[in-house]
Amino acid sequence: MNGYNVLTVDDDREIVESISIFLKGEGYNVFRAYNGREAVEAVMEKEIHIMILDVMMPETDGIQALLKIREKKNIPIILLSAKSENSDKILGLTAGADDYVTKPFDPSELMARVRSHLRRYTYLGSIEKTEKLIIIGGITVDTEAKRVTVDGEVKHFTPIEYKILTLLCQNKGKIFSAGEIYEKIWKGETAVNDSSIAVHIRHIREKIEINPKEPKYLKVVWGIGYKIEGD
Repeated sequence: MNGYNVLTVDDDREIVESISIFLKGEGYNVFRAYNGREAVEAVMEKEIHIMILDVMMPETDGIQALLKIREKKNIPIILLSAKSENSDKILGLTAGADDYVTKPFDPSELMARVRSHLRRYTYLGSIEKTEKLIIIGGITVDTEAKRVTVDGEVKHFTPIEYKILTLLCQNKGKIFSAGEIYEKIWKGETAVNDSSIAVHIRHIREKIEINPKEPKYLKVVWGIGYKIEGD
């Protein structure tokens, strides 16, 4: 076994068992839940490293569960949904998902995404530069503890948000296009469009800015990209 614990959540037990077979074939420890309430309980009670979470479920749906989990946990979360519209994907990303897979899906693609997110989750902070502390104004990024504080208050980021923020902070003043952020963070392993990246940027801004509509740190250079500014 590779030691990683994966929680797969779907009210369709056949889908859960099917995904579990592929996960076990990859050497993962598999945990199962069949609705959002059970998913939240499992994440809070067990050491889960990544979750595959269906959107449409009884009792508590995937989006509600995701919002609840994000209050406490920053593990990678891959959403599953029968809906493929961009609005649904953006809703999932806005709620805090790291990725979105549409049903029916190719199991080999899903396993590739699991591997990719676990790899990023395991090596968070190892982008190109290795300063332990990056301090920009009131923002402090501790790349060893993988912790971000803003004006002394600890802020919770998803793995993707943390990775993007660290990239920008390590290169203060440099403008990164959405394409460059995609190449640096996702490394071409997962298809991500500009609107999805914009959602992650908005989340970061909401967490680091006093007034996200008048940002002090995370600036948009219209038509070019994004950058971090500050003393």
